[in-house]
Amino acid sequence: MDEELERDERVFLLGEEVAQYDGAYKVSRGLWKKYGDKRIIDTPITEMGFAGIAVGAAMAGLRPICEFMTFNFSMQAIDQVINSAAKTYYMSAGLQCVPIVFRGPNGASAGVAAQHSQCFAAWYGHCPGLKVLSPWSAEDAKGLLKAAIRDDNPVVFLENELMYGVPFEMSEEAQSKDFLIPIGKAKVERQGNHISLVSHSRYVSHCLDAAAVLAKEGIECEVINLRSIRPLDVETIESSVMKTNNLVTVEGGWPQFGVGAEICARIMEGPAFNYLDAPAIRVTGVDIPMPYAKILEDNSVPQIKDIILSVKKTLNV
Repeated sequence: MDEELERDERVFLLGEEVAQYDGAYKVSRGLWKKYGDKRIIDTPITEMGFAGIAVGAAMAGLRPICEFMTFNFSMQAIDQVINSAAKTYYMSAGLQCVPIVFRGPNGASAGVAAQHSQCFAAWYGHCPGLKVLSPWSAEDAKGLLKAAIRDDNPVVFLENELMYGVPFEMSEEAQSKDFLIPIGKAKVERQGNHISLVSHSRYVSHCLDAAAVLAKEGIECEVINLRSIRPLDVETIESSVMKTNNLVTVEGGWPQFGVGAEICARIMEGPAFNYLDAPAIRVTGVDIPMPYAKILEDNSVPQIKDIILSVKKTLNV
């Protein structure tokens, strides 16, 4: 954000506690001191209000970054995100673009119960007019956020609270100020030839951990980090499935009409379907509101053992 604020004076950040408090998760640390009240703006606790202000600013030629303290709170502002931001370019016949980024932590955190633990990837991925990104690594987060800020379309940028403190190695290239990751392109994080594991956000880590365990048993998993939910990089998934002949999708969201469901449907409709040796399996969050008790919470989201079990079930081992 700092690099893009410096590069383009039309970029500004607004949201709850983003300025003087340095952000609820310290993501915007130091930005208020550097850029001042005009470009780093603390808002009242009124998501519909400040999301509306941000959309209006984007229509007027600025490039706002609108932070939701968590994406659960974006439900207060979903009319602005969908009706005001996502549909305007189409409804204006391409005359009015809305260059805005809605960002904040998405999905289950820890111990925050049903109202603060939802994954919005499928919710926003459902809507034409939006681009929806879900980074996993530090490199993803930087390259995709910079691409999102420079994009002329509204982008929903789904971070994960539990990934904020996870360190990643950054390549020399990723540390450059011009490092961008193209929107709509998945990344193969691990090569394998027995089964494809397709995931996004925090659960890419789970897939890599499961793949490391399975490798000791002679099962080589190919792990795909989606990065982009909409547009979805179906080609990368298809070419992986054509190679491995098996597919397991992994996500923290609910199963019904989820990201995994869409991937399975696309595979069934496309050329990769004939390459499958077994039905594709989805590993998802459990189809219930998130419980508060820790043991119940752990059993409501995918664990590494669930991925290993699904891989073995698919491969019939």
